[in-house]
Amino acid sequence: MIRTTTATIIALIVNIAFAGEWDLTGFTGVDTRAFWQDARFPRQHDGIDLSFILQPEFYWRSDNGAQRVSIVGFGRLDFQDDERSHGDLREALWGYEAGSWDFNAGIGKVFWGVTESRHLVDVINQTDFVEDIDGEDKLGQPMINFNLQKDYGRFEFYALPWFRERTFPGAEGRFGLPLPVDIDDPLYESSDEEKHVDFAFRYSHYFGDLDLGLHLFDGTSREPGLQISPEAGRLIPTYGQMTQFGVDLQYTRDAWLWKLEAIGRDTSADTFAAAVGGFEYTFYGVRESAIDIGLLMEYQYDGRDAGSPPTPFDNDLFVGSRIAFNDASDSSILAGFTIDVDSHETFLNLEAERRLGDRFSAELRLRSVVNAKRGSPLHAFEQDDYVQLRLNWYY
Repeated sequence: MIRTTTATIIALIVNIAFAGEWDLTGFTGVDTRAFWQDARFPRQHDGIDLSFILQPEFYWRSDNGAQRVSIVGFGRLDFQDDERSHGDLREALWGYEAGSWDFNAGIGKVFWGVTESRHLVDVINQTDFVEDIDGEDKLGQPMINFNLQKDYGRFEFYALPWFRERTFPGAEGRFGLPLPVDIDDPLYESSDEEKHVDFAFRYSHYFGDLDLGLHLFDGTSREPGLQISPEAGRLIPTYGQMTQFGVDLQYTRDAWLWKLEAIGRDTSADTFAAAVGGFEYTFYGVRESAIDIGLLMEYQYDGRDAGSPPTPFDNDLFVGSRIAFNDASDSSILAGFTIDVDSHETFLNLEAERRLGDRFSAELRLRSVVNAKRGSPLHAFEQDDYVQLRLNWYY
């Protein structure tokens, strides 16, 4: 029996490797992150944080195009924060397509959303918080997914059988909280804990210049609350159950993009609505050059109360610019700031990218928190301003 099973597995691997189109690619890189202020908490490190990253990617598609496999790994070795040294299987997904429907099973990443400054409707994958504080990096999510494409829209169904806990910096890492977060002993509202099966549904379609998305999610919230342990020496992540309805809209007219994401969320502790909406206007071929400059503005509202995990973006305005140089090096810059309308607390962000030949690229990031008020979720990070340079080699 064992020999038969082993032979079957070997045969499957050989079939995947040789009976179809396959590609092995990815990148490795080095990050240098420099903090120019002393750490807020004595246990945290100062100065430059050096780390190495590796992301191998494997893709296969059968000869008839019906089956596909995608495997994307990720690993980081950090020399300052043990918790930031971590690995994750971002994707390990098998898919099958047949006419108007397709099926996927394994570990995957799903992105929903249209706005720039905040993604309220993006609820499938957990945030990899040790990577960055902007919430853009996500962990792979175990899933079973069925999609149906019709003339009147696309229907997506998800069963999510295993919950991924959020990552947090270690005691010595930057972007830490007043007390270390104990990631080894989280609390759950559901008695099934991380084995609770979540469900999600999404409908999307376009109506002329309008793109519409509607979703329903029921399951464990990806946003943890944090409560002080009985001995008062650490913070315990707590994951509640939630039901969320949401809509995302994007309307395109000439050089204008009008965007909206809005949700209603119901939990045992709170029921609230939140929204982010605004526009992006692009000037194409500025001064008869190849450069395109986009201007962005979005307003953020969040009506949650103290019963929900806190957010700094409850009454804020985002203003930014996107510059695409459209050159051979694919150079681009995204810069902006989010300011609280009431307290004037400000989060500054700059991201720049450029290819260096066929195999290399450089990325520059700058993050800064200004005028953070005591009691704000951003107050703990006010002295974590940094500039980061990443060099990547692609293979």
